[in-house]
Amino acid sequence: MATKDGRLFHARDSRAVLREVFNQRDSNLEFLSLAELDIADARSTGLCHKREETLAFNLAGPASVFVDGTEYKMEHYDVLYIPKGAEYVVEAGPEPAHLYLYRALAQNVHPVQHRRWKELKDDPSRIRLLTRKKVHLMFDVAEKADKFMAGYTFYEDRARAWPPHNHTDQEECYSFIEGSGAMQVYEDDEKLTFVKGVQVGSHVTIPLMNYHPVFSHEEPLCFIWCIAGERYWVGDKNKSFMDGTAKKVTT
Repeated sequence: MATKDGRLFHARDSRAVLREVFNQRDSNLEFLSLAELDIADARSTGLCHKREETLAFNLAGPASVFVDGTEYKMEHYDVLYIPKGAEYVVEAGPEPAHLYLYRALAQNVHPVQHRRWKELKDDPSRIRLLTRKKVHLMFDVAEKADKFMAGYTFYEDRARAWPPHNHTDQEECYSFIEGSGAMQVYEDDEKLTFVKGVQVGSHVTIPLMNYHPVFSHEEPLCFIWCIAGERYWVGDKNKSFMDGTAKKVTT
């Protein structure tokens, strides 16, 4: 057998970088955590979360995710559900892939589910139209999970969330992936002190009972909303959210 050559590597040149963005230690959330994976021309080590289900969003170039050895080819804006206890490996070619890996504590094991953006983006059953906003339900009640609901919301320029809403049984994260704007998170009007500018790469955690409106400015914006808790979307549960007739909505 021929002797192989050694190879020199530097950590600064790593082609697969996994970053923990937040978890229960610092997020004020009970169930939800988030990591980001940047990968190009590389293969990750195997990952396995024994107590958490995972929801992966691909926000850049194509990537293959191998779940217990089965390959799922993720394109831009695709979503992949990975059950708790399953091992997964991510591989990408020369075009960089960028994945958000949301995790939520879970009790049950559900099947792997791959939801393709190109198949769902024009599906009227997955779209909710609000004033100057469009919501895409990428992982809805039709999918199987313990706690996850998730999708994309696209704002036109100079739009805002209306009416403000909060949840008694869902914690949430908003991850901003296009454009820039502002966001508030507050328990009531008297305590409205969290007012932050947001841009691509911003993640905002939303504990129970906090209102959480988003505002776009001179440009459109888009964010991922990822829920851990009871499985419903606010506008499907409370119709006054859809028609804007309520001043505030609590679900």
